Amino acid sequence: MLAIRKFAACAVALAALTATTAAIAEEKPSIVTVVKVTGENWFTRMNEGVDAYGKENPGVATSQVGPGKADAAQQGRLIEDLVAKKVAAIAVVPMDASALEGVLKRASQRGIKVITHEADNMKNTLVDIEAFDNKVFGARFNEKIAECMGKSGKWTSFVGSLGSLTHVQWADGGSENAKKYPEMELVSEKNESFNDANRAYEKAREILRKYPDIKGFQGGSAIDVIGIGRAVEEAGLQDKTCVFGIGLPKDTGSYLESDAVDGISFWDPKDAGYVMNKVADMVLKGEELKDGMDLGVPGYEKVTVKKGAGEGVIVVGQAWVDVDKSNYAKYPF
Repeated sequence: MLAIRKFAACAVALAALTATTAAIAEEKPSIVTVVKVTGENWFTRMNEGVDAYGKENPGVATSQVGPGKADAAQQGRLIEDLVAKKVAAIAVVPMDASALEGVLKRASQRGIKVITHEADNMKNTLVDIEAFDNKVFGARFNEKIAECMGKSGKWTSFVGSLGSLTHVQWADGGSENAKKYPEMELVSEKNESFNDANRAYEKAREILRKYPDIKGFQGGSAIDVIGIGRAVEEAGLQDKTCVFGIGLPKDTGSYLESDAVDGISFWDPKDAGYVMNKVADMVLKGEELKDGMDLGVPGYEKVTVKKGAGEGVIVVGQAWVDVDKSNYAKYPF
């Protein structure tokens, strides 16, 4: 009988401990990063930053999710699910910023802290994080293209989608810069690849057929230069074209080596993932974001903080990296 009583007492204690542990686990704030698409190397690298922040800060639970293909509707449904689960914060890289305004408004109304990246026109966000000034970044791409093609001839631009705000800003920054050179002609601008290298490849082939004398290509999505480079390489036009765009060294290395792609620029997605989660954690703790502050990540040591499109703010870093055939191998991603 005594043994039974002891067993019963232990069972009660264990149940109480389990309940307490579960309660503590529930109280741990959950920050979920929602990316444009899973499987793309850019967002695989971003997940490293998300995980790193969680490991360094055990007081919060960090994770990353995204749709199986780059689709704003699918991304919206994922966010709806997170709203229903009442997570503490959502850090979103929107496929189409305007398409997500409604669901992010509902998230905010539920008390969920909303952080965004690559969406400086969003109204329903507390903080949007930009790696740099996007118009300036686009102009830098175009200046490289202009120098490469002798400041004359036809050129074109690519975007992941017309709803991908930063891609459009880079394309606009490029076209604005090209106005300095009257002999440069922009044709078939803002071609949509939908973050698909095969689509970028097919579109580049189509453009090469339509404009056989085209000289310049500006990529917007991180995989555009892969598709463009493949088309240029197959056509044997490495010495007659100038291809620059966003990309990652491992993805584009072979095309840089063959000169099918002349240069890429990027910001480290790992750092962006880390910064998004750090800012989300700061917001959850009620900490203030100040102009000139150091977020402790390369390129974000002295950020600019300015008013956003809604009631939130925009945090802008200086995190771009330029890479070409001579130095891409220095970067392990």
